[in-house]
Amino acid sequence: MLSERYSRNIGAITQAEQEALRAKRVLIAGGGGLGGYVLAHMLRIGVGGITLCDFDVFDETNLNRQLLCTLDTLGASKAQTAAEYAAAINPDVRFRALRERLDGDSCRRILPGHDLVIDALDNVESRIELASACCEAGLPLVYGAVGGWTLQAAVIMPEHPAKALERLYAGGAAAEPSCLSFTPSVCAGIQAAEAVKLLLGKPSELEGRMFVMDLLHNDSFFITF
Repeated sequence: MLSERYSRNIGAITQAEQEALRAKRVLIAGGGGLGGYVLAHMLRIGVGGITLCDFDVFDETNLNRQLLCTLDTLGASKAQTAAEYAAAINPDVRFRALRERLDGDSCRRILPGHDLVIDALDNVESRIELASACCEAGLPLVYGAVGGWTLQAAVIMPEHPAKALERLYAGGAAAEPSCLSFTPSVCAGIQAAEAVKLLLGKPSELEGRMFVMDLLHNDSFFITF
């Protein structure tokens, strides 16, 4: 029987699709600016299994944009805080918190058992290693990055050219170090929407290309890879 908590999802998605989400498991790589918002969306729409991986702790510089960062969580593990948030929002979700750094070896150990990976990392090296591991594991990767007023989002499928992300960064698709509060919120919303489409077998316009949006000037364009 469908829980009342998901009743407002029905119409935008079917009851059968809602049940399908319950059987899926998603890995969120990163629990900071993007990861916190992505986690909230995955919990609320009803993805049944979620793993969140982040080795870091919250500090004062995170307060301007990271959903899970509060005065009470300063100094706390991002992964553990995510686990507590998940339990408070949707205790029916099978949630796993991993406090470790993602690299090539850990990616290959953690990825099996997931249906999809969402990149909410904050450095190029880790992103490239994650993309490579997803390609090897045959898993879709929903990429997102933010900086200042600008966001980037893309869907990288296993069949896309190897090292697609490296080529995008080599072509100048990189974010600046500053970040405003609303930029990760918008980007995470796009990532969550793309993730749900993929989990439900719906087509994605971001497969094989990066969407770049400048929120300051309301300008956007695509980069094909």
